[in-house]
Amino acid sequence: MFMAMTSIPEKGAFIFRSLTGVIAISILLLILSSLLLLQFGDSSLAPRSIYKLIIVKPVETSVLIELKSAPIVASSCNESCPKSNPIKPSICDQTQALLKVFMYDLPPEFHFGLIGWRGDQNQIWPNVSNLSQIPSYPSAINIQHSMEYWLTLDLLSSASPNVSRPCTAILVKNSTQSDVIFVPFFSSWSYNRQPKIHGDKRNSVDYVLQERLVEFLKNRKEWRRSGGKDHLVMAHHPNSLLFTRTQLGSAMLLLADFGRYPTQIANIDKDIIAPYKHVVRRLNGSDSPSFEKRPVLVFFQGGIHRKDGGRIRQILYDLLKDEKEVHFTFGRPSPDEIHMASIGMTHSKFCLSIAGDTPSSNRLFDAIVSHCAPVIISDDIELPFEDVLDYTKFAIFVRASDAARKGYLMKLLRRVQREKWTQMWERLKQIAPHFEYQYPSQPGDAVDMIWQAVHRKVSSRRSKVHRQNRYQMSQKFLNEYKTVRVFPFSKLVALWRILVSPFSYQYPSQR
Repeated sequence: MFMAMTSIPEKGAFIFRSLTGVIAISILLLILSSLLLLQFGDSSLAPRSIYKLIIVKPVETSVLIELKSAPIVASSCNESCPKSNPIKPSICDQTQALLKVFMYDLPPEFHFGLIGWRGDQNQIWPNVSNLSQIPSYPSAINIQHSMEYWLTLDLLSSASPNVSRPCTAILVKNSTQSDVIFVPFFSSWSYNRQPKIHGDKRNSVDYVLQERLVEFLKNRKEWRRSGGKDHLVMAHHPNSLLFTRTQLGSAMLLLADFGRYPTQIANIDKDIIAPYKHVVRRLNGSDSPSFEKRPVLVFFQGGIHRKDGGRIRQILYDLLKDEKEVHFTFGRPSPDEIHMASIGMTHSKFCLSIAGDTPSSNRLFDAIVSHCAPVIISDDIELPFEDVLDYTKFAIFVRASDAARKGYLMKLLRRVQREKWTQMWERLKQIAPHFEYQYPSQPGDAVDMIWQAVHRKVSSRRSKVHRQNRYQMSQKFLNEYKTVRVFPFSKLVALWRILVSPFSYQYPSQR
């Protein structure tokens, strides 16, 4: 009788423990299935409707904006590249700009302070809304490398409501919203101020500024984030940034040519060639002398005795100095001789642009604005905007080895008929504004063209990165599958004990 009475609670305890065990196992399986479903939602056997209830799609935190192509970047320019249109009112709408630029607020001694500007206390930039307060570039000779001055002015004016300009590039205040980061160091003028170093180079102001610039950039999160690849650094004079090129070589460089740079520092894939500022007077199309009014067939005035690739100048001088219809003389960059060169180019059919100490010179751009058909004799030259401008429509290219052959050059140029020359002349009048630096910038001028070139380079860099990343997502999925976190057995045991521990009380009859 006693045994029968005690068997009832024992049976109840057994049933109760069994039920709790089943419940614990069910809870454990539910947890495991939920974890696997979260990890492998796409391959789960659960219906998609159930999956959607469990997986919450994250909210997009960024808006994808369609990238507008540059107005002048058509694959074919059809003789004349179209010009970009200014935005009106003059304050640029950020959504309309091709290029968003963040500019460092470097102290004035890196930019306008170098050319003599002095602002009020703690004032970093001049007031670009008032033309009378904008410092002028100080040298008529060194102005050929003044690209840094015009670009910086243009960026500053993008934030001014009183300046009407193209909306190709605009200034933004947040570097994370920018396409490129602009470094406003007037490196060409810094070099021209002290081109010669006497004694210890550390006594040079140019050297000190370069070292300070590198220190500044290396400590910036923007530089560290990309290694400087999204930075734009201006170094138009061939000797500018001479001491720090290696440290700054990862940046996009704005140069006159690659003549004094190793390819690992500067090359056409990542850097941009900017035009010189012409030093002769620019002709208006209506005032440009025609074929018959240009009695000189070939014109050159400049340095003749040059080293390296520039030796061709001496060779050509010896070949052409006694030829009729040829003006080939030595010249210096003085105001009087610049004036004489301007007159000479205006009355010449062809103007020689010959390699000197470097592959490029401002004579090409003096010829263009004089509507004198350039004859380019420089085998290693890289040209501004050549991806959108076909130079063969308004210039003639001659290999140095051919030009050095007696009689070759004169025979070639004398065979250019009036009709063909006139076509080149008309094209020169059309494209000359593309090489004009001015403030405020105008659609299609040199400043606007440079910003468009930067935009194309940034777009090309992004395209290259995207191509390189094509298969990274597939590999990422595979790596995630290999490294998926499987619940360890020990943790399963611990979880089991936690679940069953409340129900593991032993009845007195079981002790």
